[in-house]
Amino acid sequence: MKINGTSYRSVWVDPEDGWSVRIFDQTRLPWSVDILQLTTWEAAAHAIRSMQVRGAPLIGAVAAYGVALAMRADPTSLDRVLPALNATRPTAINLRWALDRQRAALHNLPVEARAEAAYAEAAAIADDDAETCQRIGENGLPLLAEVAARKGKVNVLTHCNAGWLATVDWGTALAPIYMAHDAGHDVHVWVDETRPRNQGAALTAFELGAHGVPHTVIADNAGGHLMQHGDVDLCIVGTDRVTRQGDVANKIGTYLKALAARDNGIPFWVALPHSTLDWRVRDGVAEIPIEERSGAEVTELTGRTADGRIETVRVVAEGSAAANPAFDVTPARLVTGLITERGRCEASEAGLAAMYPEFAGQ
Repeated sequence: MKINGTSYRSVWVDPEDGWSVRIFDQTRLPWSVDILQLTTWEAAAHAIRSMQVRGAPLIGAVAAYGVALAMRADPTSLDRVLPALNATRPTAINLRWALDRQRAALHNLPVEARAEAAYAEAAAIADDDAETCQRIGENGLPLLAEVAARKGKVNVLTHCNAGWLATVDWGTALAPIYMAHDAGHDVHVWVDETRPRNQGAALTAFELGAHGVPHTVIADNAGGHLMQHGDVDLCIVGTDRVTRQGDVANKIGTYLKALAARDNGIPFWVALPHSTLDWRVRDGVAEIPIEERSGAEVTELTGRTADGRIETVRVVAEGSAAANPAFDVTPARLVTGLITERGRCEASEAGLAAMYPEFAGQ
């Protein structure tokens, strides 16, 4: 995708040295576009843990490149590096998926062959994600096109960021939106701010603005009101993990949007790549680990002042404790359907098995 006329993926190998890894520092967006250079696996781990990179598919890709950096420095460190990278974020299953791919590609190789193979596997993971997200966009596009053809305009509500900054390219939930806009449909997006990290206000709005997609940022609590008054035609969100029965873990607040959508008869779609499926988990509420992040993310906000300074301020009374679960689980019964790279399906074990028959017997 493009920023200021230049095309980027959200992770890439530096073309000048051929081995260091470049990412956008998402903690600096939207105020400045800063590109970081990762030269060690520890730097990759820090980028994931500190949310300099975020979004389940991108986390997996950066972790894969972290393995490549580790193999370049010390190809005997594989068994130490893989669990350390896996521990950086507990909820997004793409992280484990990418590291499992690296383990399978490397563990039987002689140590002198590991670095080259690790870079090749990381590139394959990145390419897979970009192609997968493009296909998700193509499979989700008819949902928006049908509404636009019937009503003249389509209003989509999304939560958190599931665009190209959360993946390697295109995005999951935003990919159909980009394609509908590019096809000439009149698309408008309601962008949840997504407290407490404000990924919607900072990242989704930044992306949509850069692409020229009309959008409006709203407080997280405004979605139900808009649905009640007919201002939302459908919801599309991404996900960090989908269970075999179709339960969906996504950024905290997603469950409430799904409840509001069900109450108002509004389709609630979830876009996901195959790397987000966790066939080992059935009941998402009971079995998916939910990351608990620092309470400071709730008690403090960072923004730009009128004179251009980036400042962090406290917005909670002194002495008050803050809880910060980063994700919630939306049960499959509240999900209209899943948009995958292979097509759209029901959020159920049968629906997923029809899309991915190779995993149905696991």
